[in-house]
Amino acid sequence: MANPYDIIVIGSGPGGYVTAIRAAQLGFKTAIVEREHLGGICLNWGCIPTKALLRSAEIFHYVRHAQDYGLLLEGKIGPDAAAVVRRSRGVSKRLNDGVGFLMKKNKIDVIWGEAVIDAPGKITVAATKKPPMQPAHPAPKGTLGTGNYEAEHIIVATGARPRVLPGIEPDGKLIWTYFEAMVPPSIPKSLLVMGSGAIGIEFASFFHDMGSEVTVVELLPQILPVEDAEIAAHARKRFEKAGIKIFTGAKVTKVEKGTDAITAHVEDAKGASVTIAAERLISAIGVTGNVENLGLEKLGVKTERGSIVIDDFGRTNVKGIYAIGDVAGPPMLAHKAEHEGVICVEAIKGLDAHPMDKLKIPGCTYCNPQIASVGLTEAKGKEAGYSLKVGRFPFVGNGKAIALGEPEGLVKTIFDAKTGKLLGAHMVGAEVTELIQGFVIAMNLETTEEELINAVFPHPTLSETMHESVLDAYGRVIHT
Repeated sequence: MANPYDIIVIGSGPGGYVTAIRAAQLGFKTAIVEREHLGGICLNWGCIPTKALLRSAEIFHYVRHAQDYGLLLEGKIGPDAAAVVRRSRGVSKRLNDGVGFLMKKNKIDVIWGEAVIDAPGKITVAATKKPPMQPAHPAPKGTLGTGNYEAEHIIVATGARPRVLPGIEPDGKLIWTYFEAMVPPSIPKSLLVMGSGAIGIEFASFFHDMGSEVTVVELLPQILPVEDAEIAAHARKRFEKAGIKIFTGAKVTKVEKGTDAITAHVEDAKGASVTIAAERLISAIGVTGNVENLGLEKLGVKTERGSIVIDDFGRTNVKGIYAIGDVAGPPMLAHKAEHEGVICVEAIKGLDAHPMDKLKIPGCTYCNPQIASVGLTEAKGKEAGYSLKVGRFPFVGNGKAIALGEPEGLVKTIFDAKTGKLLGAHMVGAEVTELIQGFVIAMNLETTEEELINAVFPHPTLSETMHESVLDAYGRVIHT
């Protein structure tokens, strides 16, 4: 048995490695177990490399519209799929290496392999099995290997994986998950995206901007189902104007595979059958927590709908075992995982840790146009019994947006009419994923409309749309 640790974290995604660093900062002897890549899905197959892909698509979009900015381009212009993927993987590798450096800097032991919790305080680490359709992952230099390890506190941060529909299982060739969509050997001429959450819409946006003919099929009546209905409708209008075909209230009932294409049978909102042919299909119907093969069932750790059940401080129903991040349930966001992990270890340390308010966790979708939100939607606010004041401001009234050539967008703010409390903010348009944090801070400071109205916003900036939206909620809008 290796020397015991204070804390062992299973999984090195954003939640896991941030948790381990904070634990080390607090003086805990800490180790982290990883089976594939330091940085987890986010740094290697999710958040970061997808943003690199989307950046390439954004640049290509602007190149194709260079004349709109008074620029002339000559010669052949087109996407180089191999180069785009190579850049994305390079960005991922740089951050992956950075996590390794942070582990060394904070004196956190990295244990390479797959962990099983044998009992509270005890784990066994076995050799990593080769993932399907992916290369094997040899242990990096300086990591510990297989064996038995002890820790007073074990934190599960194993993340999530793509959910799969029976009968439409990904094969790595014609039917993709986000793993295969991240590294396309070429840009398909046509693509069907099944699911219109953040993952589905981001890939729909990327491949469309890179030249694919894209169709999106969504089971629910609204694309981007977690977003405010008005914002989602605005985004849909933009997507369809750009040429993306969208079916809502529809489902893929059957997929037939050809030599190098698929034929999908879709039942639309009216019950009619539609046939869609495409070179590739991306299955983006959500994710499910990695709760299997950890020994949780044997120990009686409570799970529900593919997630580990925890309290406000990451504790499970079994003493000494904790969970954070995607494996602990929605919202399945990297920044939620990081914050949850910090709360967990600070509570273990005995600090005055504050439970996380999930209504104050921002959500961002990095498509074209971008979507960002925090707090209650208008519908949820009404359901909660609030009397609302709602403000809206279009980007077309903002000088910076017009100068950027990005006049299509909308900022929407929702207030409690009785108290002036900011209940929610929702945005669609250029750079809104950067703007949303202003409203997140405002909500955390329990800001009312008065402070926001009296705040001075710099000119010319896109952030002025935020100010105008607040003014509009109270009948004081200036620029419309």
